[in-house]
Amino acid sequence: MAERRRRLKHWGWGYEDQQRPQREIEEAAAGIRAMFGFGGDPVPAVPLEQAGIRASRLKPPASASAADGISGSLFTDDLHERAVHSLGKAYRDIVRGHRGEFPRPPDLVAFPEDEAGVNEVFDRAADWGAAVIPFGGGTSVVGGIEPRLEDEDRPTISLDLGRLDSFFELDRQSMAARMAAGLRGPALEDRLRAEGLTLRHYPQSFEYSTLGGWIATRAGGHFATGETHIDDLVESVRAITPAGEWQSRRLPGSGAGPSPDRMLIGSEGILGVITEAWMRVRPRPVFKASATVEFSDFAAAAVGAVRAIAQSRLGPSNCRLIDPLEAVTMGAGDGRATLLLLGFESADVPVADLLEQAIAIATDHGGRVAARKVVEPSGDGHAARRADSSRVAGPPGEPDRTVDGGGGSGADLWRNAFLMAPYLRDTFVSCGVLSETFESAVTWDRFEEFHTAVSEATRRAVAEAGGVPVEGQGSPRISCRLTHVYPDGAAPYFTVIAPAVRGGEVEQWDEIKAAASEAIVNSGGTITHHHAVGRDHRPWYDRQRPDAFAAVLGAAKSELDPDAMLNPGVLIDPPT
Repeated sequence: MAERRRRLKHWGWGYEDQQRPQREIEEAAAGIRAMFGFGGDPVPAVPLEQAGIRASRLKPPASASAADGISGSLFTDDLHERAVHSLGKAYRDIVRGHRGEFPRPPDLVAFPEDEAGVNEVFDRAADWGAAVIPFGGGTSVVGGIEPRLEDEDRPTISLDLGRLDSFFELDRQSMAARMAAGLRGPALEDRLRAEGLTLRHYPQSFEYSTLGGWIATRAGGHFATGETHIDDLVESVRAITPAGEWQSRRLPGSGAGPSPDRMLIGSEGILGVITEAWMRVRPRPVFKASATVEFSDFAAAAVGAVRAIAQSRLGPSNCRLIDPLEAVTMGAGDGRATLLLLGFESADVPVADLLEQAIAIATDHGGRVAARKVVEPSGDGHAARRADSSRVAGPPGEPDRTVDGGGGSGADLWRNAFLMAPYLRDTFVSCGVLSETFESAVTWDRFEEFHTAVSEATRRAVAEAGGVPVEGQGSPRISCRLTHVYPDGAAPYFTVIAPAVRGGEVEQWDEIKAAASEAIVNSGGTITHHHAVGRDHRPWYDRQRPDAFAAVLGAAKSELDPDAMLNPGVLIDPPT
């Protein structure tokens, strides 16, 4: 019988034992008001027993029921589990959970321990006429796991793959590992670390998200160039579909038609349930060099420097640009300078010279080095790699203090704040502060116009939706950072912090989200660079992708999932 798991909060980010005491939240509220000029007294979250979650419309099979809802059973109608699997982690999700609003909870949550269990879920769902929504770590910020169906009378099952968490085998000669889809980031890296290896894929949700979730949502890790997307790291994928198994061949590359792996990567659970994958791994880096470079101007000088570094093909592991407002909000600066965080790393050779070349490009564009740091193993570099002596423990969710480079206290402060941001957002919701992010990608030739249009449209929408001034005291904060850069473009990531309309937060954010999304698509960007589509981005995704592609995708779904059982409404509409 499986042991009781550490329980996630029924609302918000993290585990129950990570919820801050009310006294600390009240202290934080005073600091928030002093810093932003807005925010109110904190309101406690509604206890789960007062949330009024509707009763399940399905009854767990007698052989699969469990008194505690957690043990080795396949299905449970446990109230806490149904609440946890009701909402993702977008701002609007946190708000609703905090208020005790779970409008569409799944009727059952399934915890298969192997592929046979996945097939049993499919069989039961077919008998019940239920929809099945694959659930990785529950960190979706786009409505990807919420049982929000067009047919509200249709029962739903949340399929949690957390028990499929095995590390099957390691092919050291090919530098690849076969791992189960339910492995969370820390467990995956711990297993590889024991072999002196790493996947080197670190999304902000790393602590909770899973390998299968990364693949299904086409996730982007926080390395700025090179192999940053999960696409780059997948060697082959195995999935279970209602029509049977989907197993691709392990190959380093192939020109044999459209790739079966690439069809599953980013499919968001509509074609099948990813159960395992062969992933490309690498030795853990021990040679590291990083720097913080300051610029007085974001739009021209700093962006120009980043573009030149990306096009130089130096291949930094980190090339993150943070505008002055984001820097001061995160406590990494005084609001007068744009920060460029540069980092290089290698398992085998020194990288200090690469850093100096990148710094030279940055200074040619008007940058000033604020700090630099070089880490090199002493003695036998391979022995140092096996010991991973450069790893230093960090705050919750941070796998490696050197993951983003940095090179100075400002960069360290920003990185720590970045990793803690999802936890802080729960406090913001309690204190009446709207805090959310959205991201995109656009080519360099359109970047300046894109950045201006999206920033201004979002600022106007926040002011209008919240009844606050566009500028001045109490006005919204719209900041931007470049999370990923490519030779042909960048991924701007916007942060919004503003006074929330108490009681109307969801409607307020929906209005802002629509305005920002319209500006993104109208200015030539993608509706998402790495957050996936889900249900929230569907209207703009439909305008972005070719209609013919949607028809092909719909045909594939009809073949694999004729009853439209899997995550209906995500990416495409279910057949009528």
